[in-house]
Amino acid sequence: MTVFDKITALQGEKRSPAWMVGEQLKDIIRNDTRAQEIVSQDLDVAEMSLAKCEEQIKAYADKHRTGSFACVTPLEAEKIIREFYGLSEAPSTSAPSTSPLTLESFFG
Repeated sequence: MTVFDKITALQGEKRSPAWMVGEQLKDIIRNDTRAQEIVSQDLDVAEMSLAKCEEQIKAYADKHRTGSFACVTPLEAEKIIREFYGLSEAPSTSAPSTSPLTLESFFG
């Protein structure tokens, strides 16, 4: 069974919180064989399930609640998932250009 099979088996109902964590986890490890090995081993431990990871994300949302509204951005969720499964930080990407886009940018 591949790590992706394990994740899928643990995801449960489509669009549930555990399913969402599983989808993001698949994206995080898709091109990183070392991360796939780590997550595969972790998923064999009940305390490292998608549901347990989702509890960490929910706790973060609850802690940062504003009135009756709580939100966790994709980047915040990724950080929590990476920490939960002991994965290294995402590779940094170059900063986006601050130059304004003009027609000349495209047609020069």
